[in-house]
Amino acid sequence: MRENRARPLAAARPRVMDTDCLSTESGGCECYVDVPEADSIGCVEVLATVCSIVLMVLTLPISLFLCFKVVQEYERAVIFRLGRLRSGGARGPGVFFVLPCIDNYCKVDLRTVSFDVPPQEVLTRDSVTVSVDAVVYYRIRDPLNAVVQVANYSHSTRLLAATTLRNVLGTRNLSELLTEREAISHSMQVTLDEATDPWGVQVERVEIKDVSLPDSLQRSMAAEAEAAREARAKVIAAEGEMKSSRALKEASDIMCESPAALQLRYLQTLSSIAGEKNSTIVFPLPIELIGPLMNFTSSLGVQRTTAPLVQQQAQGVRSTTTSTSSPSADPGPQPPSE
Repeated sequence: MRENRARPLAAARPRVMDTDCLSTESGGCECYVDVPEADSIGCVEVLATVCSIVLMVLTLPISLFLCFKVVQEYERAVIFRLGRLRSGGARGPGVFFVLPCIDNYCKVDLRTVSFDVPPQEVLTRDSVTVSVDAVVYYRIRDPLNAVVQVANYSHSTRLLAATTLRNVLGTRNLSELLTEREAISHSMQVTLDEATDPWGVQVERVEIKDVSLPDSLQRSMAAEAEAAREARAKVIAAEGEMKSSRALKEASDIMCESPAALQLRYLQTLSSIAGEKNSTIVFPLPIELIGPLMNFTSSLGVQRTTAPLVQQQAQGVRSTTTSTSSPSADPGPQPPSE
């Protein structure tokens, strides 16, 4: 009877076998395997189990309300009998049976749980202090390990997430932190999943929420970005001017080959100006039409400028002739000398 009860309890915990291999003189190999003995139930445990069953029978049907428990679809129950983990793994979903006074159980929620990592002051690899916070999503993969291997899996996962966030971000530059958030989140998720695997916890996703920079650094980055945008705008404007000048040169070459194209361009310009309802319309004239008129006006201007010069020269000659004939005349009364 004792051996039959010991078998299911031993099946709940995997046996650890120690294997030692030694090489023989003939070149072979001899292996020794140590198989641990199964845990047996003591007399006290058997007596407590019998007493619990007798108590349950004496208190029927009231004891039925205490012996049958229900767990939801998203929950599992880990049962301990007199401090030992019962065989068969976690119970649920549905109804399961416990003995009064000797069995106790712990419910584990299998749904995905999310929590916020508090803002962490991190010094990046290029010596910039930033404040970063994140969100972690995890769920219980193995209810037995979550209860047996760690005291409080939720609190332990939170502390480990904050530590991992500081360690991962400390190996990155500020530019990588701002541009490679997905890669950093994936690296954190892999690190946390490996660390929490013995606890039966699976980290599904890690997301970086916000990266807070100092005010002075924000102003300097804004000035740098503004200067870069202005330089890029000037380059784009210069490229546009170059392309437009090339297009104008090609258009002028085509118009030189066909004078009618120039006249059509004049008419198109007039139609566009007239469509805007302007009170003043400037009509462009070809240089070839007003060339003779400009030559005529220039010749008239030359004549007008030379005529006054001839008159001034004639007046100058007359004045010199009058000045030579003036000494034979009466000089007039002389002023008295003192």
